[in-house]
Amino acid sequence: MTLEIITAKALQPFRHGFFTRRGGASSGVFAGLNCGTGSTDQTEMVQINRMRAADAMGVAPENLVTLNQVHSAEVVRVQSPLNGARPRADAMVTATPGLALAVLTADCQPVLFADAEAQVVGAAHAGWRGALDGVLEETVEAMISLGARRENIQAVIGPSISQRAYEVGPDFLDAFIADAPENARFFAGGHGDRLHFDLPGFGMERLRRAGVEAEWTRHCTYYDAERFFSYRRATHAREADYGRLISAIRV
Repeated sequence: MTLEIITAKALQPFRHGFFTRRGGASSGVFAGLNCGTGSTDQTEMVQINRMRAADAMGVAPENLVTLNQVHSAEVVRVQSPLNGARPRADAMVTATPGLALAVLTADCQPVLFADAEAQVVGAAHAGWRGALDGVLEETVEAMISLGARRENIQAVIGPSISQRAYEVGPDFLDAFIADAPENARFFAGGHGDRLHFDLPGFGMERLRRAGVEAEWTRHCTYYDAERFFSYRRATHAREADYGRLISAIRV
């Protein structure tokens, strides 16, 4: 099966893509293009999948740069291949041709950034904690430090968990209200004391407040099991593990 890659006009002319799970070598609960080295999938299958993603991006496997994602606001400026190193961070920026920046997700937001005029790109993994702590804004600032201009930066949020699938408790709401009372608008009522959080809506608002154009591809990872991995869906199904989707962009 061939790879399925979701693209966005806003990120052109850069080669980029939000890869679905289709077209990979993994099987079982990881069936498809699982690119998560932190999963319990067979190492050789993950390597094959990452090689396929690198090939689709037109780079050597060692030039497909990923991170040790820790739900932080840390951003790495990448100037050359990391030679297997994976810094503890959740976003990257580069102006170096031939490097593909990639993040792994399974409900969290994969966010790709581009300034076509300055030839600067970025990629961020933004779960609720990272988004609340400012990883998206920090990515924008890091791009500006490489020569990008705020008004020229385009940001696209890829497949993420949608609001109707993201049920949370009152303590979760409290954390967002403590940050800013107006964050209450990203929550809708659920059963009992449960609420539903709009993660991509919150991400788009943070990006727009940072002064950049932003959009969401409007794909929900939870409700489309054939195309996307989902941590929350795997948890509800009591599966032992789950695959990770890859999203990448290159200069």
